[in-house]
Amino acid sequence: MAAYGPLARIYDDLTYDVDYGQFADFYEKIFISRGKKVHTLLDLGCGTGTLTMLMAKRGYELIAADASEDMLCVAQEKSMELAGVTPPMFLCQSMTELDLYGTVDAAVSCLDSLNYLPPEDVPELLHLLHLFIEPDGIFIFDINSPERLRSLDGYISVDEDENKLCLWRADFDESENALFYGMDIFTRRGRLWQRSFEEHIEYIHEPDTLKKQLRDAGFINIEISNEGPQHELGRLFIIAENTPHEV
Repeated sequence: MAAYGPLARIYDDLTYDVDYGQFADFYEKIFISRGKKVHTLLDLGCGTGTLTMLMAKRGYELIAADASEDMLCVAQEKSMELAGVTPPMFLCQSMTELDLYGTVDAAVSCLDSLNYLPPEDVPELLHLLHLFIEPDGIFIFDINSPERLRSLDGYISVDEDENKLCLWRADFDESENALFYGMDIFTRRGRLWQRSFEEHIEYIHEPDTLKKQLRDAGFINIEISNEGPQHELGRLFIIAENTPHEV
């Protein structure tokens, strides 16, 4: 699972069309409908921290974890502008090395962060989340559907302005059941342009397999649907509750 590097500084520019407020509203609606009182919240794969800041401003105590130091640096800079709220705790950790030093009432993960995790590593992540989410707590995340990832085979896009250019190319590998995509990034440095390159992989996760893995890890009341923010882009949304204390 490769972490984001040079892309971190322009990530927000490239995702300008993402309405994180919709994701925040979506999570809070589920908290209420499922009867969850959430105070401490894990933002898993927090990236540049836009969602983290929104949830902090709404009164939640945040732990924000990501494997990319570059992304966390941007998130940390954003947190310096927060006023009157508890600042988030940032952890540079991969999903399979998660260690929160305590428990949280809920965990969320948006924008297909779990697709970056190889299928064989998913059980370990879910085991860790089962340990770090309070009994009867909740985990909400989204993934790119298998159909969505396959549909991106051969896709090319260009994003540019006067200070940057990003060329995005994707190829789906049936043997790996994964989408490989590379990004050539050019950023202006005075009269010169600096080039960098990143390659990432998004793995297919079949909904039925995810449901079984969640159950095996100790989660219950699992719901998988296409109802949520950016559903038109082929996102699937998964809601799962941690096993409550035995009475």
